[in-house]
Amino acid sequence: FWEELVDLKASLKTFCQRNGLLTLSVISVVAGCLLGFMMRNMQLSEQAKVYFSFPGELLMRMLKMLILPLITSSLMSGLSAMDSRACGRMGVITITYYLWTTFIAVIVGIILVLIIHPGAGAVKEGDRANNGPVMTSADALLDLIRNMFPSNLIEATFQQYRTQLIPSIKPLSSSRIAGLAPSFVYIVPDEKNPKLGTAVYLELTPAPEVIYRSTPGNSREMNVLGIVLFSATIGLLLGKMGERGMPMVNVCQCINECVMKIISAAVWYFPFGIVFLVAGKILEMQDPTMIGKKLGLYAVTVVSGLLIHGLILLPTFYFLITKKNPIPYVRGLLQALVIALATSSSSATLPITMKCLLENNRVDRRIARFVLPVGATINMDGTALYEAVAAIFIAQVNQYDLDFGQIITISITATAASIGAAGIPQAGLVTMVIVLTSVGLPADDITLIVAVDWALDRFRTMINVLGDALAAGIIAHICRKDFMPSTEKGSRLNLHFLLCMIVKRDAEVYKLGLGIE
Repeated sequence: FWEELVDLKASLKTFCQRNGLLTLSVISVVAGCLLGFMMRNMQLSEQAKVYFSFPGELLMRMLKMLILPLITSSLMSGLSAMDSRACGRMGVITITYYLWTTFIAVIVGIILVLIIHPGAGAVKEGDRANNGPVMTSADALLDLIRNMFPSNLIEATFQQYRTQLIPSIKPLSSSRIAGLAPSFVYIVPDEKNPKLGTAVYLELTPAPEVIYRSTPGNSREMNVLGIVLFSATIGLLLGKMGERGMPMVNVCQCINECVMKIISAAVWYFPFGIVFLVAGKILEMQDPTMIGKKLGLYAVTVVSGLLIHGLILLPTFYFLITKKNPIPYVRGLLQALVIALATSSSSATLPITMKCLLENNRVDRRIARFVLPVGATINMDGTALYEAVAAIFIAQVNQYDLDFGQIITISITATAASIGAAGIPQAGLVTMVIVLTSVGLPADDITLIVAVDWALDRFRTMINVLGDALAAGIIAHICRKDFMPSTEKGSRLNLHFLLCMIVKRDAEVYKLGLGIE
């Protein structure tokens, strides 16, 4: 009995050491949901909600604090240790794989939304307020290119370029006014004689035409795309500099190790912060019953597409390419997936994803340092699927029949727009305008899906993070010969040297036996 008790205690200790943090994180998500729904009945004030969500806010700030040093140090130190030819090959394979999986996610979403047809049961409200001007597709594309080349690198660490539309009144020409009737007659009630009324003459001029002009602006979000491009360039150049660049490489490696140690210590705060982060979001949401009636079928369509893409297609790609079982690999990512579910930010989850890949799945450090930051910037499978489904859903609500060409336009535009979506919460709503305007749908109808977006954003972030991590495993398998560990390379070189020495010695012995000098 005592031996069984000791064995059970040892098993529990081993389980807690391996999966204790993951178990606490899952419990925290469940506890946060329960606490949030219980506290909705308390009718807390807005200020009380802010105070209640403060521990969750600290969690988000802690994660965002680590994004900049992690991206810069990992890319610079990782790419500096790579051969330029191998790095170029890995970059081409990575970008191609990301674009391919994103396009497949869009196709899955389009097929599901056309089959389920969630817009048939939704009702469009007629009294929605106009949200003002929206960004055009051309402005969004130009902003994406501008952010790839930031004019100020320090400014890129806390804000990015974004075009703003400023309204102005177009002056009316005199000929346009002269062509109108000078006055109109209106009959208004007369207090003295209400039966007859009083004639009132009003001179009317046409309403002024409001035009919008584009002006430079900024949004308070880190320009991750520009930082990734700059850091990757510096890393490649440091590798070509050789010994002269080693001091900078050593600094980047030290910073990267320090960041990983900070992450290892900070993860124990995550279960506590997740409880209040999830509960605070539930307190801010609208009536769940009303949302379920209006957008329930739409939410089911999006979640179904995400599950098919994340649990079936992506693991299948991993299995077909690597010939390995994806289940143990995904099991090592569960901690990052739980953090993605709680934070709804792939960039904020990046430190935890890096930790899971290096410690649990033993992915090559050099490959993980390149693939993950790039993936957190441009690989948004879940966001692309969501944008395609939302665009067709809005078309169905407006009873707008899309032809095959417009569906192809949505698929291509959703793929391109997801690349420019920053890894921040609800960034898909911003890029959603590009998809809607590409097929002539009203951009103001984004408000139809805002109520449920906070929940769907968490699920699509999980798929984004899962896609990045599986891509790292696939790229590590494809490029395993290019990025062979230095110890293995050394052993192969030593073996080759020994074989050469043996052959040379045998040749000398053979010559001596024949009497040849």
